Amino acid sequence: MANDSTPDPGDSPPPYTQYVDLELTIDSGDVHTDGRIDVNLESKIAKSLAQIADKEQEELVKPPPEDIQAQITETVPCDVKLNIVIQIVGSRGDVQPFIALGNALQTHGHRVRIATHDVFADFVRDSFLEFFPIGGDPAQLMAYMVKNPGLIPQLKTLRDGEIKRKKIMVAEMLGGCWRSCIEDDPVSGEPFVADAIIANPPSFAHVHCAQALGIPVHLMFTMPWSSTRAFPHPLANLSSTSMNDDTANWVSYGIVEWLTWQGLGEVINKWRSSIDLAPVPTTEGPCLAEALEIPFTYCWSPALVPRPWDWPAYIDVCGFFFQEPSPYTPSPELAEFLESGPPPVYIGFGSIVVDNPEKLVDNVLKAVEMAGVRAIVSQGWSQLAGRPDTNVFYIGDCPHTWLFQHVAAVVHHGGAGTTACGLLNGRPTTIIPFFGDQPFWGDMVAKAGAGPSPIPYASLDPETLASAIQFCLMPEAAAAAGEISLKMQAESGVTAAVNSFHRNLPLDRMRCSIIPNQVPVWIYKKGKRPLYLSRTAASVLIKHDRIDATHIKCYPVNPIIIENRRWDPLTGVLSAATSTGTNMLQSTGEMFYNPYKEFKRSRAKPSEGPSTSTSISRSGPSNDGASQSSSQSATTQRPDPFETAGNMAGATLQGFGKFSATYFRGVIVDIPHAAAEGFRRAPQLYGEKPKDYGTVQDWKSGIKVGGKNFVGGMSSGVADIIKHPIKGAIEGGREGALRGLARGGMGMATKMPSAGIGLMAYPFHGISKSIEGAFRTKTPKAIVAARLREGSAFTSRLELSQEDEEEILQVFEVLLSSMG
Repeated sequence: MANDSTPDPGDSPPPYTQYVDLELTIDSGDVHTDGRIDVNLESKIAKSLAQIADKEQEELVKPPPEDIQAQITETVPCDVKLNIVIQIVGSRGDVQPFIALGNALQTHGHRVRIATHDVFADFVRDSFLEFFPIGGDPAQLMAYMVKNPGLIPQLKTLRDGEIKRKKIMVAEMLGGCWRSCIEDDPVSGEPFVADAIIANPPSFAHVHCAQALGIPVHLMFTMPWSSTRAFPHPLANLSSTSMNDDTANWVSYGIVEWLTWQGLGEVINKWRSSIDLAPVPTTEGPCLAEALEIPFTYCWSPALVPRPWDWPAYIDVCGFFFQEPSPYTPSPELAEFLESGPPPVYIGFGSIVVDNPEKLVDNVLKAVEMAGVRAIVSQGWSQLAGRPDTNVFYIGDCPHTWLFQHVAAVVHHGGAGTTACGLLNGRPTTIIPFFGDQPFWGDMVAKAGAGPSPIPYASLDPETLASAIQFCLMPEAAAAAGEISLKMQAESGVTAAVNSFHRNLPLDRMRCSIIPNQVPVWIYKKGKRPLYLSRTAASVLIKHDRIDATHIKCYPVNPIIIENRRWDPLTGVLSAATSTGTNMLQSTGEMFYNPYKEFKRSRAKPSEGPSTSTSISRSGPSNDGASQSSSQSATTQRPDPFETAGNMAGATLQGFGKFSATYFRGVIVDIPHAAAEGFRRAPQLYGEKPKDYGTVQDWKSGIKVGGKNFVGGMSSGVADIIKHPIKGAIEGGREGALRGLARGGMGMATKMPSAGIGLMAYPFHGISKSIEGAFRTKTPKAIVAARLREGSAFTSRLELSQEDEEEILQVFEVLLSSMG
């Protein structure tokens, strides 16, 4: 892994606008060093999101709680065995729950690969799971996150250039996540191609990897990431506003997503281009997972935070993920300390890296003395160590599952895993949050009565910490923590999460035509009906020359299509025109700047040809009669003016070509398509659901969608002007007829223009996608090669008998004869 902690001193800070839209950031939210974002609910974005929230509120139907609970606890059979990659970015506490999940998935016959930071290789492999390194330094990432929650940069960080270094790390992790989906095991060399992805949201690559492979993706997290009216985003501080609390909570999620995308969108789109995916439109990047309805499982106990009622059925709250504790024998020194007095208080901050660990440990020791307690202090990643004290024991790595059984209370940073472990053991908890979801968990613990209000790290002092410790030692706090513990012990978070994963798989599309309990990865077409082939079926058929490997294509089990949605014709056309104008302006700049770069490059080019020399010699008599001389020679190389001029002209033409292509694409494709889509979707503005005519993926589907939209739009537009007035008159008399006439007129005024414009716009949009797809072949070819390699290795491991292969061939022949 490249170390980006020591940048070239000559590097200048990156342009601010390259990484974050300052106007958007200043208008919608302000990022603080305490890991929180002040969300401006009076900003334009917030008010726009509030309108969407109010509209969705009318359509929400609250499901019965017992139905949701039955769904979560219901066992879902899954006889299809998958290659599952679990992508995780974060600390050891983020990785640990997925170790438990991975082991549980293995018991169902799945092959599981954990893809995370290199430092966790032994941790993963010691748990009998496959490991793949994605790069990135979690210690640096945690230190950065303390200052920049959610990777949203502050202006100071931008000026310091630190965001540039962290974006390099994010780009490295994105590339590592993609390789984890298709590359061989780095130790054994065993081929691997993912059939499904499980990921935590900060890995960021999940949806995009799934799109490239056409496979299911399932997000799991310990922190609320899905919009809800129940509580605000864990990173958000809400300003006072006339907006009602429920709407404000929902809006906070959209604001945080917008800010995050502003910080990382460029990096993600650049990486998408490297794996042959089109850029995600600016309007679609935020809240992409919600727009695509990606299944989500939250790994916390509903006993602590109940599932919000407004979450859709594909979002579950399953309980914390716990591993079976391994046997642990404490050191003699630790055992002696525990036995030498009353149960101590645990104080530790895990993977948090602080700038001044000496000050932190000094505050801790003073608080312990003031509270009159004994303490076990975890050194953690900040390497906390203070003066010797008979009432304080410093500890290194020790499993919390064992240690928390022997303490009276716990004080920590509020990581979800540490919080869960403390409450599972019925220990009152004080949380000192630094960033991320930590303030959220502090608030939830305090709300449950199992601890005091959280103490932000920035305001930590010995008096406040001592008071919090004394609160935890009160009988009321112990009783509240004990009640939560009883409920948590009745839950099985890992089992529920496995059921959630299985329930959300598209199993109806995940069965091979020949071997039904294997997932299909190939599609073979001969005749009208296609055959869906697993890696084993395809390998056997290729081995016996029943099919040619060039006649099969990768089968997208779960195709993901990211469309630039247009909500109305005006904003749609303006957005497309603005995007076209911006690209044209950039191309214009390149027309002038690129030739200048060529000129500068030619001037800096090293000498390669004949040179003109000047020599100056001085000589004089020496003692031995020989001449003594010294010479100075300077060599210069004049650049070839014709070559330089040619390169400059070529750069100008290249910029002009890009300018022309951008102009014609905008005028012929993007703007008409935006207008057609805007008019098609406009009926939703007055409560009518627009008709869906399919998605455009190539020129064929473009013609198909254009034709359907023309017929449907024209017929529906004419029908509206007749249907709505009649219906209105029946329901409301003369006034109803007038309202119906207005609505029918709106329908005609939107649907018929969409039909007319779309007749050309959709086919041209499809043609442009086909042309772009023709140049994006590197990654599809790599996927095909990886699947063939992995299929051959998988079939070899099965050690099929001759009878097994004969059965596969016979079933193939039967199916082939029925295809016509």
